[in-house]
Amino acid sequence: MRREEAIAAAAESRGPAPYAFPTQRSRGRRYPEAPHPYRGEFQRDRDRVIHSRAFRRLENKTQVFPQRYSDHFRNRLTHTLEVAQISRTAARQLGLNAELTETLALAHDIGHPPFGHSGEQALDRAMQDHGAHFDHNLHALRIVETFEQRYAEFPGLNLTFEVREGIVKHSRDYTAAEAPELAEYELDLRPPLEAQLIDWTDEISYNSADLDDAYEARLLSLPQIRAGVDLFAGMLDQVHDLYPHAPEKLRFNEALRRVIDYFVTDLIETTRAAAAPFGDVDELRRHGGRVAGMGAEADRARRQLKAFLHANLYNHPQLRREKERAEALVEETFRFFMERPSQLPHSYQEQTSRLPLHRVVCDYLAGMTDTYIAELHRDMIPARRVAR
Repeated sequence: MRREEAIAAAAESRGPAPYAFPTQRSRGRRYPEAPHPYRGEFQRDRDRVIHSRAFRRLENKTQVFPQRYSDHFRNRLTHTLEVAQISRTAARQLGLNAELTETLALAHDIGHPPFGHSGEQALDRAMQDHGAHFDHNLHALRIVETFEQRYAEFPGLNLTFEVREGIVKHSRDYTAAEAPELAEYELDLRPPLEAQLIDWTDEISYNSADLDDAYEARLLSLPQIRAGVDLFAGMLDQVHDLYPHAPEKLRFNEALRRVIDYFVTDLIETTRAAAAPFGDVDELRRHGGRVAGMGAEADRARRQLKAFLHANLYNHPQLRREKERAEALVEETFRFFMERPSQLPHSYQEQTSRLPLHRVVCDYLAGMTDTYIAELHRDMIPARRVAR
């Protein structure tokens, strides 16, 4: 038996960890439903997320590189699938509820607006002018509770409490003072370990993927990455010893594969050790801080890689121009509908009777894909107003 198969078999034989979230303890759905004959509750949630329109729209939402760069680069959907793959692996090794973990991974980005973080920052600035904010996690909650309309019996997707809680709390903790509307999600408790894990697998995924796409786009060179990322340099040395005559691209691939494996392995081992003292999920949730994490050495490597990407990729002149253009496009489209609410689709105009106009406009824009908002802007707003 190969080493990888032996590790997987050992994880299966250990069974669920005492701090794993038991499916049978789910607090259920806002609108009660009869159990499914052969799918568990979190399986049903996973399938509802996958079949949602918000999930499909991720295919046309920017991760880092707009689609015009290449069809080979990640978008929000392919990023999400990579997060789900890493999350399933880590959850199985930790003895966690893999179905809950996978569902949260698949849902973690469905609240992102067009143009990724650039679009989110632009929407948040626009909302601040009206005394409000835009947060993609809170928007994701509104999507699954209200905006998705697929069922005759209830609004939204009617997901379990645990999935909705994980959508809200997987990447940060809210206080009752700052988010009173989230009071039902037990803000004084940490989320289950399945949700905590997503924040880390998300970062492992995007750090490694952004490095890969940046190298492929020739915005970062192999010598530049080697000089700026110590962990990658060490892995590249190992690869050179094993494959001295391999082409540069394959050596890069092999080194990056080892970087990902290093981070995932450390996350699993560190989290397992930190979670070991907890006798059940309730004890873990009452803990004062989060339990999932990396060891000191791996965390230093993670922070160095992240700082390198911020300094050399995210602020690269080519991407900075894309960011400025995307933000201007979103902000101008927001202003257009604030000044001309009669141009909103009829269903959104109806919502203004119970919601502030700025919230309705924000919801409309946040649901758009990159292509749709660009076409809408081109048709409705003079192109010369957008920064080029």
